[in-house]
Amino acid sequence: MSTPAPETKIVNDWRVACDGGEGALGHPRVWLQIPHEQGWIECPYCDAKLVHKDFEGKV
Repeated sequence: MSTPAPETKIVNDWRVACDGGEGALGHPRVWLQIPHEQGWIECPYCDAKLVHKDFEGKV
């Protein structure tokens, strides 16, 4: 049995919120700041990769 890969979300803002997106099965909402030089950040709870739209296809 393999573990599914974490999802990648393309976002429009440099500061984003992540709550796991699964209602009661998600996680506490956290606010994350995407570094301008890196263009993406991973959620510490669900490992979702949040990529700023300017870096789409580059990471």
